[in-house]
Amino acid sequence: MTAYIRPRHLTDVYSTITDADRDVQARLADVLERRAADPQQCSMLSTYLSDIDFPEAADLLDIGCGTGAVSRELARRIPRGRIIGLDPSPLFLATARQLASDVPNLSFTEGDARNLAYDSCSFDAVFYHTTLSHIPSPESVLKEAFRVLRPGGILAVFDGNYTTTTLANGDFDPLQACADAAMAALVHDRWLIQKLPALVRHVGFTIVKQRSLGIVETSEPDYMLTIADRGADVLVAAGRISTDLALALKNEARRRVASGCFYGSIAYGSLVAQKLS
Repeated sequence: MTAYIRPRHLTDVYSTITDADRDVQARLADVLERRAADPQQCSMLSTYLSDIDFPEAADLLDIGCGTGAVSRELARRIPRGRIIGLDPSPLFLATARQLASDVPNLSFTEGDARNLAYDSCSFDAVFYHTTLSHIPSPESVLKEAFRVLRPGGILAVFDGNYTTTTLANGDFDPLQACADAAMAALVHDRWLIQKLPALVRHVGFTIVKQRSLGIVETSEPDYMLTIADRGADVLVAAGRISTDLALALKNEARRRVASGCFYGSIAYGSLVAQKLS
């Protein structure tokens, strides 16, 4: 079996988001909001949030909040709580503040998940919603989460099992090359979900609940079409295919939608853990 090796020019844009130009960040901000509004994404969020018993006036930290979609949902669910969204991207945060301008118990701040500017035992819950897979050395981030949580505090992680991302209808499907290239460019560690239980236990957490979730898009593949398109663009940027072939791959994805044979899916996983002392 040949191991998957990420070419050096296919790097996770989210892991170095502050280095990306403003147009790229703006496009990603749009993708984040579109993804958050997707009914399947909303259902997965609701499912794993139902595994958490929030205090009425909880202090919550949403790390890697992006444009703040999950932060807004947490603020809605816990109106007496204090929710802080943290992200390294000023552009994402500007969008987040604009979208949450009428949410009084929600604020946003710029920061580094690996070096949180908060005292120990400051929060009742820390969230990483599709964040950890983009961070090199996630164990350092989990240690920071453990530090800032109060005894009894909750760690909640939700991320993609990006090894499962598929656009293929069979063996040697050319659209799968787009899916693989998109994941190589958008995710630092596609195996994060498989590694996560051992990582959180090593830091000191006790696992409370784990779930396997997922999305499937066929007739209205809004998000999975963006995976096909971005993957084709990545392959062009890497010099691996021509612009003509990239256009042909994008057209093939749309042909499948029109003919009723498009299939795209990604499995996701959630984990809720507790700092017992």
